[in-house]
Amino acid sequence: MSVILVEGGKKLSGALTVQGAKNSVLPMLAATVLCPGVCCMKGCPELSDVETAGQIIRRLGGEVHREGPDLVVDTRNISACEIPRELMCRMRSSVMFLGAILARCGEAVCSQPGGCDLGPRPIDLHLHALRALGAQIKEENGRLHCRCGKLRGAEIFLQIPSVGATENAMLAACQAEGTTVISNAAREPEIVELQDFLRAMGASVRGAGSATVVIEGRKKLHGCTHLVRPDRIVAATYLCAAAATGGCVCLRRAEYRHMASVLCVLQGSGCDVRSDGCGICLKSSGRLRAVPPVRTSPYPGFPTDAQAIMMAALLRSKGSTVFVETLFSDRYRHVPQLQKMGAQIRTRGQTAIVTGTENLHGTAVQATDLRGGAALIVGGLQAEGITRVEQIHHIERGYADIVGDLAGLGACIYTEK
Repeated sequence: MSVILVEGGKKLSGALTVQGAKNSVLPMLAATVLCPGVCCMKGCPELSDVETAGQIIRRLGGEVHREGPDLVVDTRNISACEIPRELMCRMRSSVMFLGAILARCGEAVCSQPGGCDLGPRPIDLHLHALRALGAQIKEENGRLHCRCGKLRGAEIFLQIPSVGATENAMLAACQAEGTTVISNAAREPEIVELQDFLRAMGASVRGAGSATVVIEGRKKLHGCTHLVRPDRIVAATYLCAAAATGGCVCLRRAEYRHMASVLCVLQGSGCDVRSDGCGICLKSSGRLRAVPPVRTSPYPGFPTDAQAIMMAALLRSKGSTVFVETLFSDRYRHVPQLQKMGAQIRTRGQTAIVTGTENLHGTAVQATDLRGGAALIVGGLQAEGITRVEQIHHIERGYADIVGDLAGLGACIYTEK
């Protein structure tokens, strides 16, 4: 089993190009199921989650292959409608295929999805949206059986602005008869990118990025070519790493407007953050300072995916910072691992208080989830000695080459088998 070894004390400096966004690619891969054609995603990151999504498409009868940095998907021969349990268990985003398969085949069968253990994450909102469109859904022996004679446009109100439920409803509605209106929709940039991808396939979708998304059903969609937008959470990870080490980095393709909440916190900690028109540049002059409370919330608020990473960046800060996790009930599982390194963190319920300390030391730690694993690397970059990060398969779900990227910026980091 491979591990990542990090030797702290190196300032990061230099420039790199941010990889394509995982959270955009996965729903777009599900969208390819809607059309009997060929789609090309340019700049698609090589991630274990992307490979899992590709395996799902192959099991449905499609073909998936790489051409350099691009991913080509041929869904002309899709005929199966069931996702095997072992693939559903690997990642939560596998549930995204439900709406697309239902629209294409009139039937879909799957189990409950897996993914990072962040506390209970029921898919009730997904099923609510599909039922509103006319799906009949039964659960038998842990399997979901979805059927529909014909999907019909509907008014769908989401109790919370769930990203996944919004995406699933958008996919199913693209081939429903009539108009679908999704109210209290998620507003994340990945929703906008899914809209762009669907439009390129010939779908009629508008309103993404606002609280109301409107879809006019179309009978036929076609293949397309799409350039994947940069991953804002990966960009946040590298900016936090540079900030924590007193470094200076420029991230090509990173989009300032999509990262405003994260950049605001970094600026408050003492960093100089600017957009040069081609990306984002950050300069940190040394030890960071504590910031006002960081409260996670749906976009455009502070992203829950960046919570652990920002927490790690502030481990050596002057003063104390309060974090409040509002979206998931168990997203502080990285805290005990950071505490092994000497981090001063107290948790109570959904609140964590980080008090900066200069006494961080390398030790063996285990990644418990994707972003928590990245946080351990950010912590290791600041610690004295060597940090050994185990269970790195979690990290590989969302970072194409975090070791190579950080090494290219001057970090002493490598993988050991």
